[in-house]
Amino acid sequence: MSSSLPKVRSRPPLQPRLLLILLSALLIVSGLAAALFLRWTSGAFAAGSNLVANPGFESGNLSGWSCDPGDSVVKAPVHSGSYALQMNPTASTTGQCTQTISVQPNSSYTLSAYVDGPYAYLGINGGASNWTSSSSYTLLSVSFTTGASTTSVTIYVHGWYLQGSVYVDDVSLSGPAGSATATPSPTATSSPTPTPSPTPAPTSTATPKPTSTVAPTPTPTPCTSCGGSLPRHVLTGYWQDFTNGATPLRLSAINSYYNLIAVAFANADPSRPGAVTFSLDSGLSSALGGYTTGQFISDIATLHSQGKKVIISVGGQNGTITVNDATSATNFANSVYQLMTTYGFDGVDIDLENGINPTYLASALRQLSALAGSNLIITLAPQTIDMQSTAGAYFQLALNIKDILTLVNTQYYNSGTMNGCDGKVYAQGSEDFMTALACIQLQGGLRPDQVGLGLPASPSAAGGGYVAPSVVNAALDCLSRGTNCASFKPSTTYPGLRGAMTWSINWDASNGYAFANTVGPHLSSLP
Repeated sequence: MSSSLPKVRSRPPLQPRLLLILLSALLIVSGLAAALFLRWTSGAFAAGSNLVANPGFESGNLSGWSCDPGDSVVKAPVHSGSYALQMNPTASTTGQCTQTISVQPNSSYTLSAYVDGPYAYLGINGGASNWTSSSSYTLLSVSFTTGASTTSVTIYVHGWYLQGSVYVDDVSLSGPAGSATATPSPTATSSPTPTPSPTPAPTSTATPKPTSTVAPTPTPTPCTSCGGSLPRHVLTGYWQDFTNGATPLRLSAINSYYNLIAVAFANADPSRPGAVTFSLDSGLSSALGGYTTGQFISDIATLHSQGKKVIISVGGQNGTITVNDATSATNFANSVYQLMTTYGFDGVDIDLENGINPTYLASALRQLSALAGSNLIITLAPQTIDMQSTAGAYFQLALNIKDILTLVNTQYYNSGTMNGCDGKVYAQGSEDFMTALACIQLQGGLRPDQVGLGLPASPSAAGGGYVAPSVVNAALDCLSRGTNCASFKPSTTYPGLRGAMTWSINWDASNGYAFANTVGPHLSSLP
């Protein structure tokens, strides 16, 4: 019986020479693959793919990195591999680790890392940065373009002062490798934690910095003395450069308890986006019998001789200043610095109540800091809604410039009801409103010495939220000592709490200086 299956032709045997060629090719390919694998795992391809040395800390140590004392390599938690970096911020360090890497000019790069912990920062010294807070490993990344003469950049990762450990793994810098050999970063030793300089100068480097549309990072070195010789606890008051029913005053005639005087307000310069201008209001000058610019400048000098500081406040409720790109940021910095040199102002207060761009305003303030130096005073006056969450623009700005920020005086008035740090709702005009909302800032990353309580000087000074000055003192006691609390009591005390602010000195004068004469002496009794 014949089969119905088709006939299949058998394959002829390979010739010996052809077989030898095929076997040789297979060995070559296998050897090349093995070599590629070994070179990949050993980091030999780092220049072509990841420019970071020891990116996953798989060496088991901090080789290639320069880190703050106390940082270490750990086996858990890790994102991948066997090891990760653990950064341990203290009261005077952020746990920073850096690495200097050779790059090419006019080139695009992306820096990324997996981070786990509170307030994890990633960035380039003097350039682009990003941050996040997380309870598990989260990818954090930032892109930037190098400048025309940039041949190396210093990348960094760090946490924030006393905010808990941050874990870092799988750091990557992708982009074209530089032709020069970057100076290696030494491995940190276990030397004692350095004591911050009393008046550290702004961080600078001779290395050209990469350009970026993202705001520079906070300089990791703490600068608790930035802002000159302000006392440990400060009473801030706004001096009105206009008349509105409050007592008009010469600058030199204010109550002596005020340590920091904010002149309100500088206005937008219509000819330059982002720039500000200032001149004495003619109505105020007339009300004071002819108060001249020369007398105003002389009065600032008089206040300086008394150990007081005077800053220019920009914006106010009706302010229209907008800083939302690189040009307006530079215009803002240059114009404020010009006012400082003309009038003798010691710094600037940001009281922009119609929205801010935290990226470019941070850039503007850093440019101003570079111009003015470490004695520059920077204060913020956000509304309560602006400081309800670290995701808010004002809160982002405060954290972005934390290293050069002097003080945040949140306006605890004209607010209605707001959430406290315990998730409960509190009404303005109460002690709990101040303490529970200030707690958000203190838990959200600001140092106690950067937090002040802003209140109206009299019922006429605001539409709502006035409390008796004695209630302000109770709130200060509650936050700094844990005493005199109302229903809300913070889980810890903040003895370094900076002080209080009032709107305004003029309204306080109309009210017999009840605010200054009550809160001022009490500040000196705080720990």
